[in-house]
Amino acid sequence: MSEAPAVAILMGSESDRGVMDETTKVLDSLGIAHQVQVMSAHRTPERVREFARGAESSGIRVIIAGAGGAAHLPGVIAAQTTLPVIGVPILGSSMMRLDSLLSIVQMPGGVPVATVAVGPAGARNAGYLAAAILSLADDGVRARYRDFRVQQSGGELA
Repeated sequence: MSEAPAVAILMGSESDRGVMDETTKVLDSLGIAHQVQVMSAHRTPERVREFARGAESSGIRVIIAGAGGAAHLPGVIAAQTTLPVIGVPILGSSMMRLDSLLSIVQMPGGVPVATVAVGPAGARNAGYLAAAILSLADDGVRARYRDFRVQQSGGELA
């Protein structure tokens, strides 16, 4: 895609790529320019901080952050930008494998992170939610997203 990316897809580690590739597929199918980066709220906190603070000025309009375990990446980003942040929980290894979901969904009031389902379905829905957000200001995205929804519903979308 030659246009500037409107969506940033971030993941806490390379091991999250298999899940987050689902987001990339959705955005590709809807013709939405995006970038993908690996950065960790714990291992590369300064890189996360710099990214979050500069995302809007670089043209990013929505940030999708996938993380497992303690899953602080979406919240750390949301704390440093007013852009919409969508958190994708990736199955963890503790707390009945829901540690990432609980970490992302329990944001304090005033620092919102939209949270989708755990795993690949959530990663896909993060892409669709980003499309819905972008469609508010982009007629082309709105038309492509609506076409997808109508096709998916068998023409029953109002």
